[in-house]
Amino acid sequence: GWRVTLLTGNTERVIHARALVNAAGPWADKIDGLSAAALVGGKPAGHVRLIKGSHIVLPRVAGTGEDAYLMQNADKRVVFVLPYEERFTIIGTTDVPYDGDPSKVAISTDEEKYLLELAQRFFKVPLRAADIVWRYSGVRPLYDDGDADPSAVTRDYRLELTGGHNEAARLSVYGGKVTTYRHLAEDALDKLKPFLPHMGPAWTRTGALPGGDIPGGNFNAYLSVLASRHPAFEATHLRRLARRHGSRTSDVIGDAKDFADMGRHFGEGLTAREVAWMKTHEWARSSEDVLWRRSKIGLHMLTKATESERAETAEAIDRLL
Repeated sequence: GWRVTLLTGNTERVIHARALVNAAGPWADKIDGLSAAALVGGKPAGHVRLIKGSHIVLPRVAGTGEDAYLMQNADKRVVFVLPYEERFTIIGTTDVPYDGDPSKVAISTDEEKYLLELAQRFFKVPLRAADIVWRYSGVRPLYDDGDADPSAVTRDYRLELTGGHNEAARLSVYGGKVTTYRHLAEDALDKLKPFLPHMGPAWTRTGALPGGDIPGGNFNAYLSVLASRHPAFEATHLRRLARRHGSRTSDVIGDAKDFADMGRHFGEGLTAREVAWMKTHEWARSSEDVLWRRSKIGLHMLTKATESERAETAEAIDRLL
């Protein structure tokens, strides 16, 4: 088995496990590079290739409505233009080789120019760098198949298992992406079955994500149910909560009779009670978790609050966490 010591701040705890899964994404190779004394079984054969993808967000492009667009560039790459967060349009993504620190990835001026120029070929309204309200980048931890073209590198994943003969199991995950994560997870557990004899059958293929089990999948009908269940809440606030929490909305509201019972209002419908929910049930540990990772409320605040107001809001949320 494995004995792992976890350190969070000044808090240390030890956990024991029969199997260890290296699902560190862009840091997978770094984890594999730890000494053989720390990870029995040596380094698996897989290797991660880092490809940067960047997006830009603008106010809703006139005339696009709720439609999604797929644009092909002269380099044969495709880029999406999608309605985003009700009032915005998101354009992305790029494919750029990356060899830096994954935690410090950022969009470049060339990437912004690439996305804007491509979109401008398809839309009549002018799109300028000054219109960008937010931009973000991520690193795809792709399995390195040796292809020189970043866009052609396989999006398939690879699983490498070591252990057996009375050794603890270690599984390393290379590649994979959001659209295949459930399939990847099932494959990973299939490989670990021999080490985990009491494992139950696969179930995630048809399981709903937290809050995703809205009756009948009809969001508008669900909003009507919420309105009858919480009559003192305005429809706008219930809609915001439902978009963020789905079928868990009433759990977030709890025993609150009206909006005032939800505690301090930070803007865009975010209240102290919702922040507390994110802390307890969604592991939020910072204002960035709340405003950007658990929601995109931060994006709406960018266009409706001053920099000092946003900073004060972030500090107040951090105090609650």
